[in-house]
Amino acid sequence: MAYLRRKMDDRLLEWKRGDGHLPLIVKGARQVGKTETIRRFGQSNYENVVEINFATQPQFRAIVADGYTARDVLRNISRIDPSLRLSSGRTLLFFDEIQEFPDIATALKPFAEDGRFDVICSGSLLGVHYKRISHIAVGRQTELDMHSMDFEEFLWACGYGQDLVDEALARIVEARPLREVDFSVLSARFLDYCILGGMPAVVRQYAERGSFEQTLDIQRQIVAGYRADVRKYVEGLDQARILKVFESIPAQLAKENKKFQLSKVAKGARFKDYGGCVEWICDAGIARKCHCLSFPELPLRGNFDPDRFKLYMADSGLLVSMLDDETQLDIRANRNLGGWKGGLYENIVAEALAKSGYELYYWKREDSTLEEDFFVRAGDDLVPVEVKASRGRSQSLRELITRDRYPDIRWGIKFISGNIGFENRILTLPHCVAFLLRRALSDLRVNPTSAKEPLPAHANPWEGANRPTACRQREGRFRAGGGEDGDGGEGLAAQNAKGRKERENH
Repeated sequence: MAYLRRKMDDRLLEWKRGDGHLPLIVKGARQVGKTETIRRFGQSNYENVVEINFATQPQFRAIVADGYTARDVLRNISRIDPSLRLSSGRTLLFFDEIQEFPDIATALKPFAEDGRFDVICSGSLLGVHYKRISHIAVGRQTELDMHSMDFEEFLWACGYGQDLVDEALARIVEARPLREVDFSVLSARFLDYCILGGMPAVVRQYAERGSFEQTLDIQRQIVAGYRADVRKYVEGLDQARILKVFESIPAQLAKENKKFQLSKVAKGARFKDYGGCVEWICDAGIARKCHCLSFPELPLRGNFDPDRFKLYMADSGLLVSMLDDETQLDIRANRNLGGWKGGLYENIVAEALAKSGYELYYWKREDSTLEEDFFVRAGDDLVPVEVKASRGRSQSLRELITRDRYPDIRWGIKFISGNIGFENRILTLPHCVAFLLRRALSDLRVNPTSAKEPLPAHANPWEGANRPTACRQREGRFRAGGGEDGDGGEGLAAQNAKGRKERENH
């Protein structure tokens, strides 16, 4: 069985190479690939790997019976299994499924002070148990979050090289349309990714078989596992409430108003009864909360109403697997991702932003006359992000950019089913490159200006001294390929012709 390359591979190497690195806790939802990735990392970088699974090897819960010092724990490990090799400086201790034995976290501080062995802990539902675990560990640990595979990792699994992603990133930074061949490949694979999601077992099945055979069964098994976790780890009334919240997520995203409404979960439901259930699902890594800003201004953190939020599934493929048969058929047979009142596209972009490290925020004016899907920060700018199923107008986005009452907002981003372009301070991007947004924004530089009036059509905000070096090294101006209105600037036929000419010239 081929190993699926993960971004966590590099993060684990960075952790190992860090001076005086502390024990590591890898958090994430079930079946996102934590165990396989850590095991592969250990086998590639250590002479010995001692892997202890507290779910399947409960006898090892006795390793702290004589105390929590590194010496006591190591002696008891060797007592239970004398065949294990514990070489100082050359051994990785991997404690898996620690939600079954949170007390092992008490040993992390002694191991950090001992310094002879690298320690990694992992497990499902760590977010749910983490308050207890982090309290026990008393800050003597490093933490990493792991998600299901993003679109870039999916492309790796499908055999595509890094050059495809690098070229797309360069095009975003320059606000130039993707070449026709790249746009075609990315769009086709993105459709597959939206249906499949990023759960490694699903992606591996697709990559090895070259078809969608049995992928839906695997997805439904994972969702069934989530339900089983609720029944296993939750007691009393909260068990039924959490399941009701979980099952309601697809229906909530299918509404025109996607704010999560408890009235849609159960008749007479109150926040004091269900608020903790929402947090449980988010802490478990199953869903992500998108907070409603009190007002669209910086800073973002703390500037939101805790009672107003949306809930997005952490993996869009699992969301698709939970839909009714008719909607699934529309998506699979007709390739219609834009139906369902745009809920799937919103979930896809929310997933990409969250996997890139963004916290999720949206805003809806009290009178409901203006709403924006997401907001991200880029330097001193608050950047509104709108998600369109096609190429529709962006009245809310345009108002946020041009009105003086929103001084932190000078430009915006719109995801559409079209190519890259820039017009009237709106950077237009195809949905398939959402995973690159954070990297692109680290290089983009909008020319500082106090004016809120729109730039002239097709004006490039990255021209001049503030353009990234990579952009300034390339000659020539551009014409936007995905403009603000209608079919966007030149139109797709003209963009494709330009792409063919560029390939011939290169």
